[in-house]
Amino acid sequence: MEVANNWKDYEILDMANGEKLERWGDVILIRPDPQIIWKSKSFPKKWESANARYNRSSSGGGGWKYNKRMPENWQIKYKDLTFNIKPMGFKHTGLFPEQAVNWDWMIEKIKNAKRDIKVLNLFAYTGGATVACGYAGASVCHVDSSKGMTTWAKENVASSGLEKRPIRFIVDDVVKFVNREIRRGNKYDAIIMDPPSYGRGTNGEVWKFEENIADLVELCTKVLSDNPLFFLINSYTTGISSTVLEDILRLNIKKNGKFSHGEIGLPMRDSKLVLPCGIYGKWES
Repeated sequence: MEVANNWKDYEILDMANGEKLERWGDVILIRPDPQIIWKSKSFPKKWESANARYNRSSSGGGGWKYNKRMPENWQIKYKDLTFNIKPMGFKHTGLFPEQAVNWDWMIEKIKNAKRDIKVLNLFAYTGGATVACGYAGASVCHVDSSKGMTTWAKENVASSGLEKRPIRFIVDDVVKFVNREIRRGNKYDAIIMDPPSYGRGTNGEVWKFEENIADLVELCTKVLSDNPLFFLINSYTTGISSTVLEDILRLNIKKNGKFSHGEIGLPMRDSKLVLPCGIYGKWES
């Protein structure tokens, strides 16, 4: 497992009963997590310090219960990158801190390439990978079907001081956009995708991970440059093995390089526990 253990502004303080106690800068949040199936808390007193807790509703969804005053939004840093945090209606904060292991990997790959790199970031959300690749010196095409998430990504780029970097923001259905890029003859040296388990595009296009991921990867190989650097698939879809992601890449990428797969996770402070958070499959030159 790749563990994101280089954070200073984020940490898991405890985990128990389907919930994690997290520090985001100076704000302490309690959020649900289905992987935490054990009952006992390691540090019961720490839970009293939480500013807010996200409670699931038995009828679906849920909401935040605030225990202490806290800002509506605030910033945290990961090394030289700055991100804007906002508690959202469905337990999220706009950032997946475990992805820091992938940001570090991308930054190193791009900087060591010693050439101009064009990155295509699909299902790009609030732009964690966009910020990382822009910081490393790449030109980035950021694609997401949500206008709100794309606006948030622009804020993260600006907060990290990268607004003058060659970053293009596209609000569109991913499949439609890639098909247009194929017709235009546009190519990319690196492709990142973080597809949802289920989603809808800008015009109601339905996305289902198990049904659509293999076709999308095959489609994206048509916009890979002749000298590609990497292809990364992230997933939080339950029931899918990371080996499957590597298998799909092996079936579609015929260039020389290294294939790998695995889990990403977050360590718990003052503990040997690690929370598994997602999976990846990747190819790199």
